[in-house]
Amino acid sequence: MRRALVLLTLWMIGIGAQASAHDVKTISPGRLAIDNSELAVGLSQDWQRPLPEVRRALIIVHGRLRNAQTYLHSAEQAASQAGQSATTLVIAPQFLNQRDIERHALPDSLLRWPGNAWMAGEPSSGPRPISSYAALDAIITRLGDRQRFPALTEIVIAGHSGGAQVVQRFALLGRQHPPLEDDGIKLRYVIANPSSYAYFDEQRPVKVDAGACPGFNDWKYGLLKLPAYATGQTAQQLEQTYIKRDITYLLGQQDTDPHHPALDTSCAAEAQGAYRLVRGHNFFDYLQRRHAQGLQQRLVEVPGVGHDGDRMFTSPEGQKALFGQ
Repeated sequence: MRRALVLLTLWMIGIGAQASAHDVKTISPGRLAIDNSELAVGLSQDWQRPLPEVRRALIIVHGRLRNAQTYLHSAEQAASQAGQSATTLVIAPQFLNQRDIERHALPDSLLRWPGNAWMAGEPSSGPRPISSYAALDAIITRLGDRQRFPALTEIVIAGHSGGAQVVQRFALLGRQHPPLEDDGIKLRYVIANPSSYAYFDEQRPVKVDAGACPGFNDWKYGLLKLPAYATGQTAQQLEQTYIKRDITYLLGQQDTDPHHPALDTSCAAEAQGAYRLVRGHNFFDYLQRRHAQGLQQRLVEVPGVGHDGDRMFTSPEGQKALFGQ
């Protein structure tokens, strides 16, 4: 009995430590008003005033740890190394959950999502049901305000790991923003080391037993059972929009561990390959086969780097992907 109690205590301590490790330590101080609620954001410059020097906005999306400030600092460092700090506004949205709100005694007006639902574009659990993708749309819309950003020429939406999963799915489902294009503002996407991708049909690089893995083609791995955000868009329309996006797939050459603790090992993800590097190549090959006429997309490997967002974005390849140089 005593041994059982000791084992139970150790197990509970382990669970507690794991939960603590996933707690958000820092809440981003910026706020963006969205439909009578607020999104927490980190900012490299004060966007409450006009920013006439800013020519590029970099929206950097955190991963499952919701550590927006960490990603903000990485993006700021990358901008500094590329000599682009003065002309780049970095924006790091923070998709909080209910535990974050309670632990930090945050106001009820702040948006929060259940678990990792924000990664798939699901609606927030409070104070209003707003898709995480709609929150990204709201940031993009704000950046189109020429009174605040008269010199803006491009918006780059980037993410690493879990954040890259968000960016890839957002590039697929995200709304069109014709006013931006008409006003000379270009949208680009940088997808770095995601665990998985959303495919357009049932084809996968690894054979799937649909009976053993019935949800392998459901969202967020395929286009079945799409979130409400995508209502009104057919699979064909989504694919045609996606292939026209300007996308860089940034893959670490050393991101090859099939047992990485943060790797998605669900059957739906395993059908895409054994580890992130090969999953990225498999998806890009899939795109090229389906669209042999050519894509406005490219795959770039980062030598000597594994699953490390900071090193990915501050590498020469990462800086070129983010800042075009």
